[in-house]
Amino acid sequence: MNTELADGPIEALTFDLYGETFALEAGLVREVLDLLPETGVPGAPAFVNAVINFRGRVIPLIDLRVAFDMDAREPTIDSRIVVIEHALDGEPTLIGLRADKVHEVTTIHRDITEEAPRVGLRWRADFIRLLARRDGDVIVIPDLDQIFAARGQSTATVTPIHASQA
Repeated sequence: MNTELADGPIEALTFDLYGETFALEAGLVREVLDLLPETGVPGAPAFVNAVINFRGRVIPLIDLRVAFDMDAREPTIDSRIVVIEHALDGEPTLIGLRADKVHEVTTIHRDITEEAPRVGLRWRADFIRLLARRDGDVIVIPDLDQIFAARGQSTATVTPIHASQA
């Protein structure tokens, strides 16, 4: 677990997936984009079945709704792509994440967070790093390492693209 989450507040970008609020560490986020043309990847798992062109680089487009067993939704005017940089096998990798709506960067304090309960959730508890309570709502902070390992089946489906290869 990230010591910043364990010891102090975290600056996080909040976004919606199927009516639920999620948050990612703002330090991971490189850019929030309007929707871009997607290229399907035949035979790829539903979790990462498309790629996009991001500033001349082809990056995978991940649908976290699949990881959390949510129904797919058609994009709306509010839909966005959140481009993050996340280490896969020690390599910094750009990844696009679908979001139904992106909100703001907010501070999440440790005293409003708790571990995900092991029972009673409709999602896999190991896919959730922490839950945060805010204004009567719950914000889900996903565990991207666990999600990518389980749903990506390996980093072979999300291969780092180095600038020299682009």
